Amino acid sequence: MLPEFRSHASVPLSHQLEQRLGLDPRRGADRIDVERVADIAVVASAHSDGYAATAHLLGLLAALPAPTASGEHFWSELWRSSGSLYLLPANIKAGVLSSLAGEGTGLAGQILSAFDEMTPPQRIAAGEVIGQALAESDHLPDLKTQVIGELWLRDLELTAWRVLHADHKSADPSRREAFFDAWTSV
Repeated sequence: MLPEFRSHASVPLSHQLEQRLGLDPRRGADRIDVERVADIAVVASAHSDGYAATAHLLGLLAALPAPTASGEHFWSELWRSSGSLYLLPANIKAGVLSSLAGEGTGLAGQILSAFDEMTPPQRIAAGEVIGQALAESDHLPDLKTQVIGELWLRDLELTAWRVLHADHKSADPSRREAFFDAWTSV
């Protein structure tokens, strides 16, 4: 599941393509050879961490039962086990819709707030509920539901962190240069 592409997200990439590869933004694509395409792909992948993390966050949520009448039992069990209202579909709907539109920080922050308020026993219980749902839907009977659920929760938490971290990175080349100068002087 991919979020909508927002054109302003490509501005830092355009700047990097000009700076690192010397590409003229007015240059036609017919003048770019395979090596240049590969270079562009490498630079683009370095700039896609926030976009990829948001897509992964949405993919993790899409693996859960849909918030419909048939999934209602799952969501009520998740709420009871986790003790967090942050994870209920009614409370994450706006964040999911924003993420689909390319802005995942609201959803990521809300997910991290849910983790912040969970106690270790609540996290274990939530992992069991999630693991059971995933084992049934993904047909993974050989794995313990607790293991599946805990891995899913860890992935969700780390992905939410990646979304927030990517959003706070500076695209300012002078700041990057200052970081490299400081780092290399250690």
